[in-house]
Amino acid sequence: MTERATVYIGLGSNLGDREKSIREALRILGGNGSVEVARVSELKETQPLGKRAQPMYLNGVAEIRTALKPPELLVKLKSVEAALGRQPNTSWEPRPVDLDLLLFGGHVLDTPGLNVPHPQMHLRSFVLDGLCQLSPELVHPVLKESMGELSRRLAGGDFFLDPEAPRLISVSGVIGVGKTTLAKRLAEALPAAVLFEPYDTNPFLAQVYAGKTELALDSQLYFLVHRAEQLSPQNLPRDRVFVTDYVFQKELIYARRLLDGAQLKLYESIYPPFAQKAATPSVVIYLEDSPANCLQRIHCRNRPYEQQMKLEFLEALDADYKRLFADWKACPVIRIPSTRLTGYSEEVVNHVVRQVRAYLPAEVKPVVCS
Repeated sequence: MTERATVYIGLGSNLGDREKSIREALRILGGNGSVEVARVSELKETQPLGKRAQPMYLNGVAEIRTALKPPELLVKLKSVEAALGRQPNTSWEPRPVDLDLLLFGGHVLDTPGLNVPHPQMHLRSFVLDGLCQLSPELVHPVLKESMGELSRRLAGGDFFLDPEAPRLISVSGVIGVGKTTLAKRLAEALPAAVLFEPYDTNPFLAQVYAGKTELALDSQLYFLVHRAEQLSPQNLPRDRVFVTDYVFQKELIYARRLLDGAQLKLYESIYPPFAQKAATPSVVIYLEDSPANCLQRIHCRNRPYEQQMKLEFLEALDADYKRLFADWKACPVIRIPSTRLTGYSEEVVNHVVRQVRAYLPAEVKPVVCS
């Protein structure tokens, strides 16, 4: 008896009777014995991706078993789509049915017209949630992470790799958690340009930490202006990858901790246009550790203006960051415990690099004129 592989198919429709089209596609797919439709996840309604206005989608995932080889199965999926009225070459367009080959056992294929795993499945909550519902133990064969972890990174969102967007990785977390060290290691490994927070050039920061609260607004405005300029899309050309050791949204966290009522009111009136100038990251790495461990690192690195920092302040910042990323919808977030990076072994660095590359738009290739 020919061995059958377990395969996962993405299901979608946004034209006509969407559920009927999906059910009919599955009926046809399993109709001649070469494919057994084993299980189907719940179908859920999702917003269309991309910038074109079109009807809402109904999406789900099917688990099938088949003795067909991947290219043979792809041909069968396309024939089912055509039988239900889908026109060829209609990516990003409305369609009566969409059948995507997501996973084929543990196979990794990269050939013209056939990529397995599906190259953007880790960006779609509607795919990952369906996979988690059917087989929560599944691990992505390239990223080597569970579907549950990949789903958690998206917080219910669905993303696509915008070719026009900057290729920006932002490392975030509490003071002392190790953001700058990780940013440097990523910049070396990718390779990428690293953009640091301007701590050493801020003429007000040391005085603020020394207790001169009347300079807190000057210090925060210095950071605001500098970071908005640093993260302007015009300064992040698409032919390079950039890594920062901060996320722009931290500005409000620190402003609300360091400014008094009058200062904060003025700051919050100034903040919005600068925030609009800053590019959205392709992916955020949120480093996590206990405030006590972070304080120990702060003492070890011995920046003079940080040595009076209190544990209570770091605990408050830690709570602020947790709230920020609990409701983060701008891009995927990879959460990494700082302790996992201890020593920065080659294996650990390569794993992190593999993760972040998966969320970056492809490099823009220069046009060569003949």
